[in-house]
Amino acid sequence: MTRTLKSGILTTVSAAAFAAVTATAAVAAEKWDMPMAYPATNFHSENAATFAACVTAGTGGEIEIVTHPGGSLFGGADIKRAVQTGQVPIGERLLSAHANENPLFGIDSIPFLATSFDDAVKLWTAAEPAIAEALDEQNLVLLYTVPWPPQGFYFNMEVNSVAAMKGVKFRAYNAATAKLAELTGMLPVQIEAAEISQAFATGVAQAMISSGATGYDSKLWENVSHFYEVDAWLPRNAVFVNKDTWAGLSDAAKTTLTDCAATAASDGLQKAKDYTQFTLDGLKSNGMQVLKPSEQLKSDLKAIGETMTSEWLASAGDKGKAIVDAYKSM
Repeated sequence: MTRTLKSGILTTVSAAAFAAVTATAAVAAEKWDMPMAYPATNFHSENAATFAACVTAGTGGEIEIVTHPGGSLFGGADIKRAVQTGQVPIGERLLSAHANENPLFGIDSIPFLATSFDDAVKLWTAAEPAIAEALDEQNLVLLYTVPWPPQGFYFNMEVNSVAAMKGVKFRAYNAATAKLAELTGMLPVQIEAAEISQAFATGVAQAMISSGATGYDSKLWENVSHFYEVDAWLPRNAVFVNKDTWAGLSDAAKTTLTDCAATAASDGLQKAKDYTQFTLDGLKSNGMQVLKPSEQLKSDLKAIGETMTSEWLASAGDKGKAIVDAYKSM
């Protein structure tokens, strides 16, 4: 065999080998669609987009996460189920919206149990192991959570007592808000985040309890006049992965995901803190009255909070009591 022929054969073999390696890399690369319920401009969505970029870069493109905010891929109510069943590998969802499946998922929505960011961190520290275990039983791997700013009341009128709420159509988004409507005499209407603006514009909803962030994102000042800073609770959005998908990942990919998740949790908490005053100022500057609750309203809500805490503890059993006891001991 001549040197020229031999060289040509080696070049051909090398080219074929390179093509095979390239093809293998292309096959190995995975696109992960990540549905989310809130607008792209919401701080949760922005934080998740940064997390997605972190994973894509950290895995060298082995996993490319593409976020789909605003309920564009799956509506909020369908996201968790879509990840559980493998329709998508990853998603973000307000965890307390699924308290009907397991009361532990509603730990962050017990009125007036944790009313500040510091308390919310302590409560999550106490609750995370049990909640991660509950999600694991549902074929989900918990990656990270980020709290919302403290929840307040939106009304299109002055409200100084619970008695004034009777008969108002109230946007509910989880079991806690539906129960709150019942105890205050309001009428609960199930409305997902992406539908808030339309619901208030058309009169389907007349009030809700949510963060300043949600009202700001939804430009709620166009249809609502008052926001009351009652700081009822700080619910959390959770990001989780399908357990079967997780099991098929390399150790290196898992490490990248958990490292990026830890950063997202820390950054998201700071974003929530920063966004709190920004959005309240935004509501004010657009004409909404941002007020502290009256003494009567605080007293009325405290009594309701005690009732809801007792009911939650009864439904959550020993695991729920252990979480609350651990939190209160911190």
